[in-house]
Amino acid sequence: MGQYVAPIRDMQFVLHEFLKVEEELKSLPDYSEVDADIINQVLEEGGKFTAEVLFPLNHSGDREGCKHDAATHTVTTPKGFKEAYKQYVDGGWAALACDPEYGGQGLPVVLNNSFYEMLNSANQAWTMYPGLSHGAYECLKEHGTDHQKKVYLPKLVSGEWTGTMCLTEPHCGTDLGMLRSKALPQADGSWLITGNKIFISAGEHDMSENILHLVLARVPDAPEGSKGISLFLVPKYLPKEDGSVGERNPITCGAIEEKMGIHGNSTCQMNLDGAKGWIIGQPNKGLNAMFVFMNAARLGVGMQSLGLTEVAYQNALIYAKDRIQMRSLSGVKNPEMPADPIIVHPDVRRMLLTGKAYAEGARAFTSYVALQIDRELHHPDEEVRKEAADEVALLTPIVKAFITDNAWIATSEAMQVFGGHGYIAEWGMEQYVRDARINLIYEGTNTIQSLDLLGRKILGDNGAKLRKFGEKIKAFVEDNGTDEAMSEFVTPLGDLGDKVTKLTMEIGMKAFQNPDEVGAACVPYLRVVGHMVYSYFFAQMAKIALAKEDSGDNFYKAKLATARFYFARLQPETATLIRQARSGSANLMALDADLF
Repeated sequence: MGQYVAPIRDMQFVLHEFLKVEEELKSLPDYSEVDADIINQVLEEGGKFTAEVLFPLNHSGDREGCKHDAATHTVTTPKGFKEAYKQYVDGGWAALACDPEYGGQGLPVVLNNSFYEMLNSANQAWTMYPGLSHGAYECLKEHGTDHQKKVYLPKLVSGEWTGTMCLTEPHCGTDLGMLRSKALPQADGSWLITGNKIFISAGEHDMSENILHLVLARVPDAPEGSKGISLFLVPKYLPKEDGSVGERNPITCGAIEEKMGIHGNSTCQMNLDGAKGWIIGQPNKGLNAMFVFMNAARLGVGMQSLGLTEVAYQNALIYAKDRIQMRSLSGVKNPEMPADPIIVHPDVRRMLLTGKAYAEGARAFTSYVALQIDRELHHPDEEVRKEAADEVALLTPIVKAFITDNAWIATSEAMQVFGGHGYIAEWGMEQYVRDARINLIYEGTNTIQSLDLLGRKILGDNGAKLRKFGEKIKAFVEDNGTDEAMSEFVTPLGDLGDKVTKLTMEIGMKAFQNPDEVGAACVPYLRVVGHMVYSYFFAQMAKIALAKEDSGDNFYKAKLATARFYFARLQPETATLIRQARSGSANLMALDADLF
């Protein structure tokens, strides 16, 4: 079903030419010996694994789906998934960006990020099994006890055990303050947890020997709302003293959801009937600890959508070069054929370039954020760590929401390139659209991300984080403003930066009078800021490409053409979005609910 080739050349451009990661990593003692050769070798091998092992299972896994046995509460993954996971573990891929103290390879997040793009392009449903494990690793590493780290982290790092995030309950999704799961303390320091969770990705499967569930629940006499939530580690099998799996814990899968997409991943209803668990962090401080997992997951969801954008674009491009329909409007291009390939048609090119631009913009963006995470965690200067942390906090909701929105657009356009064939399952394109749709919902819907960005990350600190990022943009505009060749990129970038500043102030003033103004403006606002970020990165990439346009490497010509398309066709969406954000809440809230 189609094909996938890892975009290693563009990844190398982003890492080596745009971000200059080798130079950046030298300032981080833990990564000072990671050079371009190591990075390129990992990319090459990762490309082979994802294309040769995972991609062939994507379509078949979607068609077969997961099977649930109600009697045994077990889930069987599609044919080949388990074997592919063994290859993944045996190849050391699970340990790539983990701490050597727990058996990890100690490579930077920015490199692991590129590998995860490949994984998601090749097979998002499969990738969600190990992907969640890394979030569990990060959460335990930061908030777990020494004993918990010693027992569980090496197993997560090796990939022998996987992890899940158990938040949602039937009556509450985003509003976790309403959750009802209960935890009762035991004399041995453990807790017995009872409750029901739904929508738990990879909650039960046959790929690893144990599954570690990170479960939110309430302890006795906990305060109401989100301030009364605690986090617990609840293994499927209780570990023995020697680290092997022991007694089965009563946390079981009651059913798997019948879903629109990602059929190869088991989305489970999990029942806890006095399951044994251990608290992570302090009682009633569970959301603090879980946010480490949730933020990692939000970045991971952005990577899922980048992966789908790239693979959908690749296959649409192949089809557009091969499929012949009608003649070019400007004259016959292939006289020896009865019709021209559809790539000659302007609107087919628009659809292809939309996918290409959104993939390349997201690749630069997510790699940049991943590098900031490396700086946040490993830079020796505390002030640099804090600045990086602030920037990651600001950009995380944009990664999650903007990239997933764009993937929904791009995969739909890629399917459209195929015409009627795109709607037929055998071509594989409709699967990318179905799989992409869930990412707008995962880990806090995109509206929640927009509220987080505008209400908490920007207005919450009076715009301090946004201003710091804006200063970088302003400096770039000033440094390149007199370069005539850069004017087509710098001018719209500077203009949009000014408009974002004015829009932010305007919404902030309205919000003082009426908090609903934030809810009314937040979704278009996030897309405007997302375009500002992409404009900044595309302008920087265009500068590099301009300098090498005559090098004989057509890669740079293609990069320039993509940047020009982005600024001409995609970035102007901001004019409409700004008008929407400014329109206020009255047009949304005036109509009585009974009149809908």
